[in-house]
Amino acid sequence: MQNAQPPSASRLDAVLLALAHTTRRGVVERLGRGPASVSELAASYDVALPSFVQHLRVLEDAGIVTSQKSGRVRTYALAPHALKPMEGWLAEQRDLWTRRLDQLDHFLINDQEPTP
Repeated sequence: MQNAQPPSASRLDAVLLALAHTTRRGVVERLGRGPASVSELAASYDVALPSFVQHLRVLEDAGIVTSQKSGRVRTYALAPHALKPMEGWLAEQRDLWTRRLDQLDHFLINDQEPTP
């Protein structure tokens, strides 16, 4: 039986999963320059439109992008705080490994016996 994850962990999982594919990371990078329509986004990729739209759906389900439809055109934009769960997790990992490396450094400098 698996332990239930806190909501923040499942949110982090969704963001990491969405960013695991190179096409989706490329879309996020492109949207970093501003909103774009589906056709503008898809023009850079040699992928069938239904497959490309599925990538957009994964990003939207993870909360990384938002979309709005005006007539027949759907436009996507980055969600303002979409990557916060990942930023927090990465900061925790960086702090953990900084402390561990500092401890190793202290051990190597201070706790070794001198060699004859």
